Amino acid sequence: MQYRAELKRLAQAQGRDFRIALVGAGQMGRGFASQSHRMGLAVAVISDIDSARIQQAYNDLGLGEAVISDDLATLNGAIEAGKPAGTTNAEIVPHLNVDVVIEATGVPEIGAKVAYHTLTSRKHVAVLNVECDVTIGPILRKTAEEHGVLYSVCHGDEPVEAKELVDFALDLSFEVVCAGKGKNNPFEPLSNPDTVAERAKAKHMNPKMLASFTDGSKTMIEMAALANATGLKLTKRGMIGPAATVKTLQDVFALKADGGVLEETGVVEYCTGDVAPGVFVIVKTDSPYVAEEMSYLSMGKGPYFALYRPYHLASVEAPITVAKMLVDGRASLVSGKRMTEVIAATKKVHKAGDVFDGIGGYSARGVTDRVEDALRDNMVPIGILQGAVAKREIPVGAYVTYDDVELDTTQTIYKLRQEQDALGL
Repeated sequence: MQYRAELKRLAQAQGRDFRIALVGAGQMGRGFASQSHRMGLAVAVISDIDSARIQQAYNDLGLGEAVISDDLATLNGAIEAGKPAGTTNAEIVPHLNVDVVIEATGVPEIGAKVAYHTLTSRKHVAVLNVECDVTIGPILRKTAEEHGVLYSVCHGDEPVEAKELVDFALDLSFEVVCAGKGKNNPFEPLSNPDTVAERAKAKHMNPKMLASFTDGSKTMIEMAALANATGLKLTKRGMIGPAATVKTLQDVFALKADGGVLEETGVVEYCTGDVAPGVFVIVKTDSPYVAEEMSYLSMGKGPYFALYRPYHLASVEAPITVAKMLVDGRASLVSGKRMTEVIAATKKVHKAGDVFDGIGGYSARGVTDRVEDALRDNMVPIGILQGAVAKREIPVGAYVTYDDVELDTTQTIYKLRQEQDALGL
């Protein structure tokens, strides 16, 4: 289906364009706004703590001066009049007259507040905030279902694109051996915004975002989201992360008995090498003839075959999720049964009284873990760790437990996580 044409048809039928509200006008949000506008989705309001970024995003769209206010009536008036609107107060956004809210900050607590209150206001939510999803995705999915709306992680990041390959493989009755992504940044587990500052400047990136890539947090979070959406398992705490190339994927991600790195099939993993920025699924078939046909089609000699997508387009393809919501009434990726947790390993010594900062900061990096192992070892999900206070000295490289810290229990994400755990989601 050509979603762009269908969105236009539906907009004409209802007498106006579909309106989106965007929370977060950083690199991802700005790209999302530009591409959404080109697809016929009206960027009705943008929220960011920096009003200059709001105006810059509208300048990208050629829409002129924005009405920037923290007053609900003023903003809704601008929206109805078709004027670009903006606010520095994200808590207003769930109550605005829009069709879909996009959460693009990457900050778990902001994502939790915006998503939950938008869903309870009976509006769809699409997130470019996998950090939030791996922490409270199931309770957000349940909240959406209860209010007759949709919640989804967006296309563009590796979890959704890898899931598309998993779904394709399962539709063709293949056995999914392994699904994953290529990691395109060096793994520097103790990196922080200072150590990557020069590289971030050269890439025109936020240093905190780049640090979340280099310390491994982003890869861990993305593969946790993939596992939770597909029901695939984790290989081990922190994953294996072997080197591989596009040509050797099916050899590396084979069972150990067949010369690969895997103890079992049906898992998520990542690799380093030229596979990045792509995603992959390794499959097998129990049909000798289908295996023969796959070899004939230049997919390798078997019995393992690699399905590979060589790119993910981040914010450029993310609006496809909004189109699917509005046209098909379906989500791109939601958490099902939680298979994987993202726990925290310290990146520096924390003395009693020290406060933890967020993902990509100076305090801790994310590490994937099996849910049952994280529960057994009393591990704190990294998504609720920001603002926590160390109760005792914690060395570098230690996994953070509930006994180590006093969590900020006033946060929305903490409260939703408590509810999610109580419901066994």
